[in-house]
This record gives sequence, structure tokens and C-alpha cells, in this order.
Amino acid sequence: MTSPARPPDGAAATRRVVDRENPATAHLDLPAWTRRVIFALSVAFALFQLWTATFAPLSSAVVRAIHVGFLLALTFLLFGAGRRHERTAVPALDWILAALALAVSLYHLVFEHDLLLRAGDPTALDLAVGTVTIVLVFEAARRILGPALPIICGVFLPYALLGPMLPDALAHRGYGFDQVVEQLAFGTEGIYGTPIYVSATFIFLFILFGAFLERAGMIRLFNDVALGMFGHAKGGPAKVAVVSSGFMGTINGSGVANVLTTGQFTIPLMTRFGYRPAFAGAVEATASMGGQLMPPIMGAAAFIMAETIGVPYHEVALAALLPAVLYFGAAFWMVHLEAGLHGLNGVPKAECPSALAAIRAKWHLIFPLVVLVALLFSGFTPMFAGVIGIACTIVLILGTGTAGTLPAVWLRTAFWIGLGLVAAGLWRMGLRVEHLAVAMVGLLVLPSLALRGGRETLTLLVRSLADGARNAIGVGVACALVGVLIGILTLTGLASGIAAGIVEISGGSLMLALVLTMVASIVLGTGLPTTANYIITSAIAAPALLEMGVPLIVSHMFVFYFGIMADLTPPVALAALAASSVARGASHLQIGWIATRIAIAGYVVPFMAVYAPALLLQTDDPVAVVYIAAKAAIGIMLWGGASVGYFLTRLSWPERAFATAAAALLVVAMPITDEIGLGMAAAFTGWQWWRTRRAAVRVPAV
Repeated sequence: MTSPARPPDGAAATRRVVDRENPATAHLDLPAWTRRVIFALSVAFALFQLWTATFAPLSSAVVRAIHVGFLLALTFLLFGAGRRHERTAVPALDWILAALALAVSLYHLVFEHDLLLRAGDPTALDLAVGTVTIVLVFEAARRILGPALPIICGVFLPYALLGPMLPDALAHRGYGFDQVVEQLAFGTEGIYGTPIYVSATFIFLFILFGAFLERAGMIRLFNDVALGMFGHAKGGPAKVAVVSSGFMGTINGSGVANVLTTGQFTIPLMTRFGYRPAFAGAVEATASMGGQLMPPIMGAAAFIMAETIGVPYHEVALAALLPAVLYFGAAFWMVHLEAGLHGLNGVPKAECPSALAAIRAKWHLIFPLVVLVALLFSGFTPMFAGVIGIACTIVLILGTGTAGTLPAVWLRTAFWIGLGLVAAGLWRMGLRVEHLAVAMVGLLVLPSLALRGGRETLTLLVRSLADGARNAIGVGVACALVGVLIGILTLTGLASGIAAGIVEISGGSLMLALVLTMVASIVLGTGLPTTANYIITSAIAAPALLEMGVPLIVSHMFVFYFGIMADLTPPVALAALAASSVARGASHLQIGWIATRIAIAGYVVPFMAVYAPALLLQTDDPVAVVYIAAKAAIGIMLWGGASVGYFLTRLSWPERAFATAAAALLVVAMPITDEIGLGMAAAFTGWQWWRTRRAAVRVPAV
């Protein structure tokens, strides 16, 4: 996969977002020797993560510390201290900071036993190392994420130190400097808490898995299948964007990264066939953000959610399945309506590839994804599933070469028979499955050199390792910094007080509490990445919803969902900003407002899930699931028609108001509201059908 093209000079803000969300491009202006150092460090990072995930040679605390050390070192080498995008050299200070980050991470390895013995009584050297770690985390986050998150987390540091001096509502007994440093830099409730644990295990592996599949040609397969299925339909290019982004979401849980990959193909395609650049960018931004909702590989926050609420990851994926389908269904429906309103046609059939031919040529690329899903839903841990999925992908790449297609039939047959024999022999030796997977990959490396393009294939694998490591930086640094906030909340007990305040402000009204939580998630999301947004709101607002009777997983999915929607909401709208780098001639604010309108039907899904948890599959009654899914789909169709001003025909303002009222009644879970809403929906659809029939009769014969 080639790196996304650079935006034109002058679009500095856009270029910064492109690099931050896709760090594989952030080093392109650096000297060759510097790029080689960064490349080697990235590969070492990826190999370290695979080694520790497979063989578990180090304790969890040491793995977390070294993980953070790699994240910080790469951040200081890739991103400068100022806001200028151009970085033609790495200053000496940044080399020092990168080396210091690695050194303080190794401190946990060298003095692991001593740190355990003197827990609660840190030495002066411990405090110095801890202070340096905290400062480095804040500076790295400022460079890659901007100032908003460091400021929010930084406010909590004086709060922990000055507790007795605060007003009564916020006062606490106060904690010493040594207590705060030890909590944040040496405990498992601060920087090295749950978020960074998940980043160092599940998240990194799944990002690496996505990088391997992208390099293997999965993006091209997704685009060809989507174009073959829907390219020729009404509004085909926009439908291709929605479908290909949905496919991409199954392997890449980063919405903005999806914009920068599939958008390179879909946005120019849409503009070529009549869509405005702003609308084309908005469609891609909306569809790509849904990738964080789409199982099996959701956004990083989903893995953190599973660890936080103590459920297997596959339960979170199952709960997200229907909302994800409804989200993409809403986006698909909106572009269909927009095409009908403006009379936009699809791509000529002759220019569309055959979806069936694309699947026949590269069906094998789906195999690792199938293995991953099977393992996740069979009860295996995400770490185990990630290692096996990566191993399967590497084996496929070794067997197919850089061309991405399997060799001749006889060679392909010999390859798979040989692979089966190797697997059987190693299995007989009693190796663990993870070790078996690594051994299989190792034994295939040398034979692969004899296949066509063998050396190029190995180069592709190494580049995939580097891409995966660099693309994990943003999420990992955010997890480390948010650990500061979580550590202070845990130390002071502030989270429970805020939850009680939300319940008190809402006056016991669940709807008001949901609206307050939604607003908080969206406001926080204007300056925070999705993962950090979820961690903060789940720690503060989700307990309030739980206290008001909302099931645990439903309350967390509610804040997770709106944290994702925040990336579409102006004024920041990171997904729209990324799309503006491809949709030339459209500002990111234009794209953001249109994306909000396209996604507006999806805003109702979380509210429906709260009042009807069957939407998240939190029931054993299949009838209830079918009913709520059908009701949600009807509501989305009505809401979409009212928003666009088109259903089967153009809508007048009274018709739009009627459709809005019917959709709203389907959201409110009160007696007879469903019956009234469904009746109004039937009447509205019948009226639209009658209008189309009357218009057809009035058309004079030629």
C-alpha cells in the first residue's frame, strides 16, 4: 500500500493531522539516515511486541514500561516540538529525549525486583525517574495529539496535591509529591494502568494485523468488491465509499486512518461522477468513522472497554454488531437519497470490475480474518487471536509474493501440503499453538526466497512491521497520558463524586442524563482522540448511567458511540480534516457540517439501545432483537428522508416534519408510541408511493 499523498503546501493544519493519524508518512521529509534509524526502531518495536505476546518472557509491568519507552522515543523522532509541519532534521534535543525515554523504560527492567520490595517508599532516584517519565509523556502527547488532552490531564495534578485547599465540593485530604509520582509512574493505576496494558497487548497486535493485510492487498480487494457490487447503481460512487469503508473497518479500527486509505480512491471517484467535493469528503469521513464500530477489529477503545468492564472482547464485538450495521445502513441510505434528490447516476457498468472475479483472485486474503473471528468467538483471548491472525497473514504473504495472488496450481498445492506437514510435525512435538505459528512462519522464510519475488516479499513483511509500529503511536501515547487522569481519579475518588453530581443535576431523568452525557462526549471529542474520550467519559459519566439502571455494557457503549461521533462534529472534526486533504477545494468545516447531517440518523441509535438493550443483543429473545432492529431501521429511513428532503419523491416541509415526528416516536420507549410511530411511517410511505404513481401518470407520452 502506498502512503497517502501529501496535501498541497499551505495546508499546514491538514498535513499535521495526516501525519499524526498516519505516522507512516511523518518521516518523509527527513534525511535518509534518520529515516533508516526510525525504520529500524519501528521494526524493533514490532518484533518486541510479537516476542512478548508469543513467549511471555517478561512480566506485565516491564512490558508496559518498555512499550511506553518505544512509543515516546518514536514520537520525539517523528514529531517536532513546534507547530511547523516541515521537519527536515531531528534536533539533538529530540535525540536526547528519545534516548532518555528508552532509558527510563529500561529502569523498570533493571530494578524490577527492587521496585517491588520498596513499593510505597520510593527512593530519590525513583522519584527522579518517575518525574522524568511523567514529563516525557505529557510532552510526547502534546506533540502528537495537540494541547487539549495534556491540559485536561494536567489540571488533575495540582488537584491531587492541593486537596485540602480546594472548595468543599472538591476538597480531599491531599497527597504528597512522592505519592502522586509513585501512583502515576510505578503503579498499575497511572501511566502503566489498564489503557497502556491494553495498548501493549491487544491494540498493538490488531493494528499490526491490519497493517499486514493492507500490505497484502486487502484494500484493493475491498474497493473492487464494493465497486463491482454497487458502482453502477444510483449514486454508485458514494455507495462504494460506504461499503468499502465498512469492509475496511473490519480490519482497521481507526476512522481517520480509513479516510486516508480508502478515501484516496473513493473521494476522487465521487467527484468525477458529479458529487460536490465537500459532500464526497463528508461521505468518506462518515463511513470511515463507522470503522471503529465494525467488528471484529473495532477501535482501540473497544479493547479497553472489554478490560474495564471485565467481559470477553467478543461480547463487546457482538454488542456493537447491530449498531454498526445500522450506522452503515444509515450512511448508505443517506447517499441513496442524496443521489435521488440530485439525479446522480452510477459508474458505467463497463467500467466496474467484477466483484466475483476479485474474490476469485484474492479470496485467500479473507482467510486470516476468518481465523481471527473464529478464535475470538471461540473464547480465546484477543492476544492469542491476534498472534495467530498475524501468523496466518504472514504465511499468506510468503505464499503469494508481492503480486498478491497464489502461484500456479501445482506450486500452490505443494505449498499448502508442505505447510500442513510442517504444522503436523511441530504439533506432534508438543509446541504451544503460538509457538507453532511462529515456527511455521520461520520455516517458510527461506523457502519463500525461491518463490517469485521472494526478496521483495520479505521486504514487504518488514515494512508492514514498521508501518504497524508507527501507526500504533497515536493510540498508545493517548493511553499513556489518560492513565494520568485515571490515576488521579482513583487516588482521590473524584469519579464517584462527579457521577453523583450528574445524577443530581438530571433530577433522576434518564433522558436528561443521556443528553448531558452525549453533550459531554461530543464536547470532549472536539479536542481529544476517540480512545481518550471514551476513557474519560466512561470513568466519569458511565457510572452515573449505571446508577440510573442502565446495564453496564450499554452505558459504556453509549459513551463509546458518541466519542466516535465527536470526530465528525465541528469545529475540530478530525475525520473531516483528514478528508479535506483529499477532497481538494472543500474546507474541513464544510465537510464536517455535511458529515454531521449524513450521520444524523445514526445519532438516535445509542438512545434506542438504552431503552431497548436488545439492540445490543443483551437478550435471549430473538424476536425482541428482530423487532428493535426493524424499528430502528424504519426510524433511520424516516429521519434520513426528513434530513435530505427526499424519500420516494421530494418532500415538502410539512412532510419532513411528519416524518421527523414519526421517527421520534419510534425512539421513545413509552406505551403506544411504537404503534403510533409505525402507523405514521406506514401512512407516510403510502403517501409517497401515491405521489410517485400520480407523477408517473402525469408524464405525457412521447
